[in-house]
Amino acid sequence: MFSKILIANRGEIACRVIRSARAMGIGAVAVYSDADREARHVTEADEAVHIGAAAASKSYLLADRIIQACQQTQAEAVHPGYGFLSENTRFAELLEEHGLVFIGPGACAIKAMGDKITSKLLAEQAGVNTIPGHTGVAPDADSAVVIAGQIGYPVMLKASAGGGGKGMRIARDDAQCRDGFARATSEAQSSFGDGRIFVEKYIEQPRHIEIQIIADNHGNIITLNERECSIQRRHQKVIEEAPSLFLDHETRAAMSKQAVALAKAVDYRSAGTVEFIVDANRNFYFLEMNTRLQVEHPVTELITGLDLVELMIRVADGEKLPVTQDEIGINGWAMESRIYAENPYRDFLPSTGRLRKYHPPAEGSHVRVDAGVVEGSEISMFYDPMISKLITWGETRDQAIQSMQCALGQYYIRGVDTNLPFVYAIMNHPRFQVGDISTDFIAEEYPDGFPSLTLPAAMTGNLVAVMASVHFRLALRAATITDQEPGHGRKTGSEWVVIIGRETHPVKVREGDGSDQGDSWRVEYDEHEYVVEDGWSPMEAIYTGTVNGASVDMQLDRNGFGFDVTYTGCLNRVFVVTPSTARFYQGMPVKQAADQSRYLLSPMPGLLVSLSVEVGQAVKAGQELAVIEAMKMENSLRAEQDCVIRELLVEAGSILEVDQPVMEFETVD
Repeated sequence: MFSKILIANRGEIACRVIRSARAMGIGAVAVYSDADREARHVTEADEAVHIGAAAASKSYLLADRIIQACQQTQAEAVHPGYGFLSENTRFAELLEEHGLVFIGPGACAIKAMGDKITSKLLAEQAGVNTIPGHTGVAPDADSAVVIAGQIGYPVMLKASAGGGGKGMRIARDDAQCRDGFARATSEAQSSFGDGRIFVEKYIEQPRHIEIQIIADNHGNIITLNERECSIQRRHQKVIEEAPSLFLDHETRAAMSKQAVALAKAVDYRSAGTVEFIVDANRNFYFLEMNTRLQVEHPVTELITGLDLVELMIRVADGEKLPVTQDEIGINGWAMESRIYAENPYRDFLPSTGRLRKYHPPAEGSHVRVDAGVVEGSEISMFYDPMISKLITWGETRDQAIQSMQCALGQYYIRGVDTNLPFVYAIMNHPRFQVGDISTDFIAEEYPDGFPSLTLPAAMTGNLVAVMASVHFRLALRAATITDQEPGHGRKTGSEWVVIIGRETHPVKVREGDGSDQGDSWRVEYDEHEYVVEDGWSPMEAIYTGTVNGASVDMQLDRNGFGFDVTYTGCLNRVFVVTPSTARFYQGMPVKQAADQSRYLLSPMPGLLVSLSVEVGQAVKAGQELAVIEAMKMENSLRAEQDCVIRELLVEAGSILEVDQPVMEFETVD
């Protein structure tokens, strides 16, 4: 077995590989860029080597730097993780030329499956179902329009060398086809150095279901069941689960058989994933094969009990697979949520900054957190915005969802915006809970973007009761510190008013009889009594307790004399005051937001790729104004109304901050 391996990656996947290597008694070498000098994967590794500047193109994508790091540390093998060089044929070849082992498939398999056009042809030859479409490259937008017309709209424009949702656009007419071709080509060139685009039929209401395989060098290939990855936004996965509620035994067996056939056709070894699009009638079509470890591999690990990273290392070392197909079962249900640094209320635009506070939920038999950050880590504009992966397990799908809801409520992150409210909303959505999903789920349920969540009426009583008990406890603590009489109202009850937003909720609070959790409080509200029990301390940001016996998790952030409370994914400003103070509060004016209607503001931090207009130009609603690139994705900013450009405030190539003015315009009546 190898004595030392190098991980040619960063973030959570680097930490994940280090964990398995350490469990196997193998030394782990990390590499890092200027931006990652103090990153978690650097501190957790046994050794770390600096390989270049912050931009991935000047560090993590430089094969020669990786090889130099191996030689410097005497590492014998390289695990590429996912992204970066993980599916780079030349990188695998270079490692072999330098006597280093690539912990992944052979270069020929990577090359064959890395090109979507070639892989589709090979899949057809191997008897794998494929999506109808044009297997040649579309050289320009005009050609793409012609091909789309022959196939019939809607079509999918896809980067031949693409992956991770980049270089992909759906087109439903000629105009969308032309615009999508330009955006997909630019994204593909920027992300993969290969701008080739092809066109195929877009399957309506599809599910994205993939088969995990693992193969050794001795001709053994087994499948580890499927993963449902249909909850996607802009073709990027947000939530994955295993198994799929949609598949029956026959379909699972047929998909697995075709996945194995494709793997055999390219002499595959190591871990890999064959992705399929599945329609409403369980007809399935080959989408692509990822010749690497998938982001969502933990859900497979939780239902099979296997460590995929360990298996990859053992296969690379020449060992036979330690299990057979007959030994692979499905134990329970696993769910994964990708936690991103992005603002769901601003069209999911990426958020950068330092994690001022970072407290993930406690890990255990039902909760796992794969993270590459710690408190104080920097979320940089140079890399993917994923903070971590939150994975839960349950004996049933419902239990896995319930565990996820609880874990999300306890996930405390401050310093950057996150998609935690969005993920919680999906977990709580009736369609998701019954498994009525497709890759169009997010677009269908949130066509106008993700709205600000409002507290469900059924949960108002819990919030009122908890905050009333919190305030009473703080009042007693303050009385004790100032040597005032602490016993007033403890048994007879004190009257307060809980203010949520602008709504008032009169309550009466008294001390309870105690509980196993610690403190007990009885709150009278809206003609009901709420028994609150907890062991909460005023210094804790996470509140965990019960209300009338049901578990409740909240996040409490001090804000002046009140709290910003996150509960069921909803953020509410809460004050607890005396009845007389409540009457004065109701008369306070509401502050109006500043008028920014004459400016185009950068909705995210990023690089201003181009300005599409000039001073004095008349612009129609919907016309492109500028293109901003952030975290490897291009975003087109368009005019919301007819206007005339008055002034350009920045130049193309500028690095923008969030809400920085880009241009000023005058509206046209």
